[in-house]
Amino acid sequence: MFYARQRHKAVNVKQSKYQSKPVDELGRVAWSAQENDVWRQLVTRQLACIKDKACQEYLDGLRMLDLPHDTVPQIPDVNEVLMRETGWQVAPVPALIDFDHFFALLADKKFPAATFLRTKEDFDYLQEPDYFHEIFGHCAMLTHPAFAEFTHMYGQLGKKATPKERVYLARLYWFTVEFGLLSDSQGNRSIYGGGILSSPAETEYAFNSDKAVRKPLEVIDVMRTPYRIDIMQPIYFTIESIDDLFAISQRDLIADVHQAMELGLHAPLFPPKPKKTEQQKETQHV
Repeated sequence: MFYARQRHKAVNVKQSKYQSKPVDELGRVAWSAQENDVWRQLVTRQLACIKDKACQEYLDGLRMLDLPHDTVPQIPDVNEVLMRETGWQVAPVPALIDFDHFFALLADKKFPAATFLRTKEDFDYLQEPDYFHEIFGHCAMLTHPAFAEFTHMYGQLGKKATPKERVYLARLYWFTVEFGLLSDSQGNRSIYGGGILSSPAETEYAFNSDKAVRKPLEVIDVMRTPYRIDIMQPIYFTIESIDDLFAISQRDLIADVHQAMELGLHAPLFPPKPKKTEQQKETQHV
């Protein structure tokens, strides 16, 4: 099984079985003993999984954050480090937010994090992004200036983009911030995407599987590549350095979007989702 198979954070708002926990006047959450235990288990498992696979920039950021292992970290403690390093902050949000809210936050250098943690029943699979995915998976990379600038630029573009343009921009985010790999000129591979770094099965698959396609990132190519959120990624795009993300942020990405639109999508490397039976549809509404 795999977990943290999250959708892109900007989604059409729909019902989630999880609800974010309230944040007090100091920005802190009253995490329960059970939630602290879930965090401990998740962190212990994932730290072992990413050993010798996570990129150095991520590991450096993780050391800066100095996340506790036995208790769920608090947002103000994470924010103190992010503000010092890149001017970013984590912003608590409901379990699911819409595109407008998502892009507006990123444009303001605020990274959305839903303040709920998966239960033990969902330990190995969770479709929506929880606190572990956001804090452990993403915040370490936000200490890196090039990664932080790329994410900021993405928010600014998305805030102004049309709904159709946002779909193409979302693919760039998916294959970098969520599922990005590094591969240098000597062929050394490492992981920087938070969707991989917060999932043990995806970490192993992205890093070692012979079934996965890995190819150098070209922006328009990425924008034309379909993806599914509920399977292992059949394709990963590589960059040589995190600084390459800064170079991408300096491009006219909306012009790239329009060119990708004109060229059309690549054929998907995955089968279509199975159609729900009538019984499944009825069960959905019970």
